[in-house]
Amino acid sequence: MKKTTLSVVMSIVLGSMAFGANAAQDWQDDAKDAWIDGKAETTLLLNTNLNSFDINTDVHDGNVTLTGKVNSSVDKALAEELVKSLDGVKDVDNKLSVMKQASDKDTNDLAESLTDSKVATVVKTRLLFSADVSGTDIDVDVKKSVVTLKGTVSSDAERDLALTIAKNTDDVKDVVNELRVIK
Repeated sequence: MKKTTLSVVMSIVLGSMAFGANAAQDWQDDAKDAWIDGKAETTLLLNTNLNSFDINTDVHDGNVTLTGKVNSSVDKALAEELVKSLDGVKDVDNKLSVMKQASDKDTNDLAESLTDSKVATVVKTRLLFSADVSGTDIDVDVKKSVVTLKGTVSSDAERDLALTIAKNTDDVKDVVNELRVIK
């Protein structure tokens, strides 16, 4: 009977120790996740480019899940990179929703603006490098790939050459002549 009682007591003691070890490990893992969660929330809060009040973090076993909403894909990527760089983070599951997408109109406007800038630069450069045109006296404006030449030239031939240089430039749809001939 003493051996049986001793065996039962030993089993209970060893079982409770094993249970206690598992509970301690669970507590440590939960504390570590809470620590990571706090660091992630603080990092997002301190970044002035993000509205951290719209971003939620959830941490389980060192894996962070981001939910909520951001204004752009750049903000989404920024939030992910900031959290990824934290000690203890194993992986980031970025489920953030992008609220504002660049519309086709915005994208087209940007492309048109860049094309206009390029055309203006190329036309002005070609006019400046032409020995037969006084490029410094000619202003070049471009709107929707339509070039407007303003200023003064010394002859009709110089005006025609300036117009031809502009017309022969890539991406030019039309040329408006506002050049004045001063003899």
